[in-house]
Amino acid sequence: MAGFNGFGGGMQMQQLMKQAQAMQEKMQRQKEELEASVFTATSGGGMVELKMNGKRELVALKIKPEVVDPEDTEMLEDLIKAAVNDANSQIDAKMQEMMPGVPGGFF
Repeated sequence: MAGFNGFGGGMQMQQLMKQAQAMQEKMQRQKEELEASVFTATSGGGMVELKMNGKRELVALKIKPEVVDPEDTEMLEDLIKAAVNDANSQIDAKMQEMMPGVPGGFF
């Protein structure tokens, strides 16, 4: 007999369901681990430093006073953007490390 939808019977289907559930639980644990992680990024030689969690929420931002120039706010904006982009790259790399071969991560 061919079994249930070509899977060879109920026992194999149960095994597949268990494997799927185990994978889902593993991915949930990894997601929670990533979200609890904090990534530190800097730009401008440490003039701007930020911390971002795995949910991509900014949790801390430090700007050295000497980089604040009212005549050149564009430079400060660029430094902040660079640090945010660096933190996001770190998060992406961690996602790929945790689940290699899954395009775009798993969240």
